[in-house]
Amino acid sequence: MKYMSNRSIKLSVLLIIIGAIFFSSCANRRDLVYFQPDSVHLNSSYELNAPKLQPGDILAIAVTADDVRATIPFNQTSPYQGTSGGMQSSNPFMPTYSIDINGEIDFPKLGRIKLAGMTRTQAMQFLRNEVGKFIVDPGISMDIRNFRVTVLGEVRSPGSFNVSNDRITILEALGMAGDLTINGIRTNVMVVREQNGEKTEYRIDLTKREALNSPVYYLAQNDVIYVEPNGAKVQSSKYTQNNSLFISIASIIITMISVITR
Repeated sequence: MKYMSNRSIKLSVLLIIIGAIFFSSCANRRDLVYFQPDSVHLNSSYELNAPKLQPGDILAIAVTADDVRATIPFNQTSPYQGTSGGMQSSNPFMPTYSIDINGEIDFPKLGRIKLAGMTRTQAMQFLRNEVGKFIVDPGISMDIRNFRVTVLGEVRSPGSFNVSNDRITILEALGMAGDLTINGIRTNVMVVREQNGEKTEYRIDLTKREALNSPVYYLAQNDVIYVEPNGAKVQSSKYTQNNSLFISIASIIITMISVITR
């Protein structure tokens, strides 16, 4: 009877230790699932949250028209561009213009024009109107050549990513980084954005549908996304090197209980 009692005590201690380890590593479903159902009305609009051009942006701009000769003064082609190459937006030798600290570019025939503060669509329309004063029905192609976002923290492949299209969401950026790891906190993702020379910090909860209405759901150039590690990850990094010590201590405790209760 005494033997069974001692055995029960040791088994109970072992189960408590195993249970403590198991439950401390368990994650709640609510902490992992994106966009859980709620009553939030979705009104996210890209047009309202489209990124604005800012100093430091490098713009590739080409002017097109039915009369190709009329566009020549507006297209300062690179000497490295082949004679057979057209002025397509994908052309790496398309003329580029850097927005200066005053938010302006120096464009052929138009001189210095301010584009900072406009969206890419607005800037294209503005240039179309200005160039339209010289040629009939011009077309404008514009790319932001240095559009880049950075994803750090608890994602599978952190890094900086060049984006060919300025219409990119936080979900697409996280997708390029391989999505969050199981240890990433989805309820408090941070986005750092520079606006008018000042850095602003935003927080977004990816487990709620209201995240789709966030001002940082659509990203701007040079945004930095940071995913914090959860408590399990923090504790794991703290005690990883001491796992063997923990197991040894647990074994000693069980052995002592066995000896005392024998």
